[in-house]
Amino acid sequence: MSAAAPLTITGSRQLPSWMAEHNLSLACTTYQAGKLFLLGLQPDGRLSVFERTFNRCMGLCATDQTLWMSSLYQLWRFENALPSGRVHQGYDRLYVPRLSYITGDLDVHDIGLDSDGRLIFVNTLFSCLATTSETHSFVPVWQPPFISRLAAEDRCHLNGMAMKDGKPAAVTAVSRSDVADGWRDFRRGGGVVLSVPSGDVLAAGLSMPHSPRYHNGRLWLLEAGSGHLGFIDNNGNFERVTFLPGFARGLTFVGDYALIGVSGLRRDRTFGDLELGERLAEKQATARCGLQIVDLRTGDVVHWLRFEGLVKELYDVAVLPGVTRPMALGFKTDEIRRTITIGE
Repeated sequence: MSAAAPLTITGSRQLPSWMAEHNLSLACTTYQAGKLFLLGLQPDGRLSVFERTFNRCMGLCATDQTLWMSSLYQLWRFENALPSGRVHQGYDRLYVPRLSYITGDLDVHDIGLDSDGRLIFVNTLFSCLATTSETHSFVPVWQPPFISRLAAEDRCHLNGMAMKDGKPAAVTAVSRSDVADGWRDFRRGGGVVLSVPSGDVLAAGLSMPHSPRYHNGRLWLLEAGSGHLGFIDNNGNFERVTFLPGFARGLTFVGDYALIGVSGLRRDRTFGDLELGERLAEKQATARCGLQIVDLRTGDVVHWLRFEGLVKELYDVAVLPGVTRPMALGFKTDEIRRTITIGE
């Protein structure tokens, strides 16, 4: 990082050993700073941090060898260029951008792969789920029943998507508004979780819900407006499990652990007047930017990573299983010209 844009990353003392124990690395995005971070371990056991610049990068989806990511007007597919057991400059994963769909600025949030390998994404600007097209910006897949037509108006701020059995199964929206930018008037209690494809309301009365995920038979999500990780019970209630010191977006799981992205609070109307601010004041805490790892058996935050300086907000986090130290190629050096692989 340049002196004009300093960045400090600190973590809990046992975070590297936890990553080694679970044989994983992490990826996270910040649209505010336009960075993809790949977090792994150096040979001496210290944290390895690798970053690349992509304008407004947000949603992540990882498989064994592939990493998908959304950015300002593109969806990127990165492929690992290293054969099994090979390393490159000390890295055991080399993610190379191989494919890009140019969608236009759709304000893409969560992304996922269905059982056919088709990329499904939350098209927040048009209030729908969509997939890619070789000839168009997107193809609509599903829209909430209260959205009367597709329009570039971000009516309800559809943002999160939970996949189940290879299909989109649930989504989160900040409101059920059907007018342009209508969601901003319902940030405190207008949030809903909807079933896909039925459109049935699974939970309501939420404050800015994000990142719904199915794990171990439960539908988990982040209530960003109140600062809580929790799940939807059988009666459609949001059961709060852990308070998080920041605006929470980005959720994934490793066994009994939840990995969560948290962000600082902007001084604008979107983040103002939320329960989160009141809770932070009660606890004499300030909103952090970083990752929180929660033990679901106790609800305790057992490990954490904190970004200070340049990076003030995160959006998504993904686990890279079986990866010790990942890196990725960008477009500002000649490396991408010289990295050539031959398919079978």
